[in-house]
Amino acid sequence: MAAPMAVRAARGLRWAARAASAGPLRLGPARLLERCAPPAPALPAGRSRSSSALGSILGIPAEKPSNALGQHPPPVATDKKEQTRLLRHQPDQPQNPKVLRIAIIGAPNAGKSTLSNQLLGRKVFPVSKKVHTTRCKARGVVTYEDTQLIILDTPGLTNPFKAKRHKLDEAMLTDPWESMKHADLVLVLVDVSDHWTRNSLSKEVLKCLSEFPHIPSVLVLNKVDLLKKKFLLLELATELTEGIVNGKKLEVGSAFKDKPSSLAKAPPQIAQASSAKNRAPASRCQEAADGAPEGSSLDSSGDIRASESSLVTEAAQGPKCYGPRDVKNMRGWPCFQEIFMLAALCGEEVDTLKRYLLMQAKPGPWEFHSRVLTSQSPQEICNNIIREKILEYLPLEVPYGVVQVTEMWEEGPCGELLIVQNLLVPRKSHMMMLIGRGGKVISRIAQEAGQDLMNAFLCDVRLKLKVEMKS
Repeated sequence: MAAPMAVRAARGLRWAARAASAGPLRLGPARLLERCAPPAPALPAGRSRSSSALGSILGIPAEKPSNALGQHPPPVATDKKEQTRLLRHQPDQPQNPKVLRIAIIGAPNAGKSTLSNQLLGRKVFPVSKKVHTTRCKARGVVTYEDTQLIILDTPGLTNPFKAKRHKLDEAMLTDPWESMKHADLVLVLVDVSDHWTRNSLSKEVLKCLSEFPHIPSVLVLNKVDLLKKKFLLLELATELTEGIVNGKKLEVGSAFKDKPSSLAKAPPQIAQASSAKNRAPASRCQEAADGAPEGSSLDSSGDIRASESSLVTEAAQGPKCYGPRDVKNMRGWPCFQEIFMLAALCGEEVDTLKRYLLMQAKPGPWEFHSRVLTSQSPQEICNNIIREKILEYLPLEVPYGVVQVTEMWEEGPCGELLIVQNLLVPRKSHMMMLIGRGGKVISRIAQEAGQDLMNAFLCDVRLKLKVEMKS
């Protein structure tokens, strides 16, 4: 009895040492909008500060970042029974608990799982450049002081034709919709680096939003670090919101001129309200927009372009409910409450979004114990991370036919986790690709997956992968 207790105590010390040395994921502040946002004017009395992209565009100073968000997230239990016990355990409720359930939706490969991992502070969801890496809905839990954020990571919204092509389960079609039913707020992620899809929301996303118009929604423009011309963010924000944010009309007027030697000056295009009566409700936003000086933007390719952008927020004609029939000819969603621009992969401005989400939490009981990081079992996390590496290293449709079978999962004599998994492939050619010349591919997959599992479980992991043909 004493030996297992000593092993657990030693593992606990290793967890603490590893967490202290690794520290939380860096969520450093970015200044992605500095080139396209004017300097902040003085705030009128009573104006609240904003940390969102919309506030940056309008010139509203951001709140000073708090260092308190850099706490260490708990590790995932390596034992399935222990994880199940934590999930079933009565949550350790604080005195005044608050909770927010967040559904993250978007097109495949928009960066939903990457953003979820950054918000959690530890990688528990699979991430890959291939589409449909996430195969089922999973929940992540962020516990900070008296607030709990429940992140509903969902597969990318797709249609039955694409689901059949990639041999996807029916859950891939239904899970995003099921998550929306339980959400208090929805984040809509858009990949701004994809010039084929960035100018409009997909029909699946618009249909999903129109089915749940009562749920507050927030637009998140992701991968802004890959966008060379930052001034395009203003135009994309207008297109994806149909020019309306938080019930206010948002108009961007831009004039671009190529001037290789000097900055071009052009009068800003400012849309005026038709009457003083219509303009009165938007006077506070109007003051921020009118008081902002002209801004210029430089793209990273060396071409110099001047952009005088001015934003005017007018009171919209009133709240309007948009149904599935209304979205047929729409390219954006006019009911977003906020806009955020970030780079989830490197953590730029993720802390700003996280702070906003914590502020949106409402009084209510916690659903999970504070030691819970995800609703997934340790075996599910292992399978997903290994499959992520397979997707990265195998071409085309080959990875989608690999079947994973765990043969061993046990704790070693020194507290390390021993995992043996068999990968079954349908063809010999697939097996040769997965193994690689001299076993280099499979050994690289095992090494990288093992490192990710160590970071998730905060213990030593010895992972062995075998490749066989399906019988």
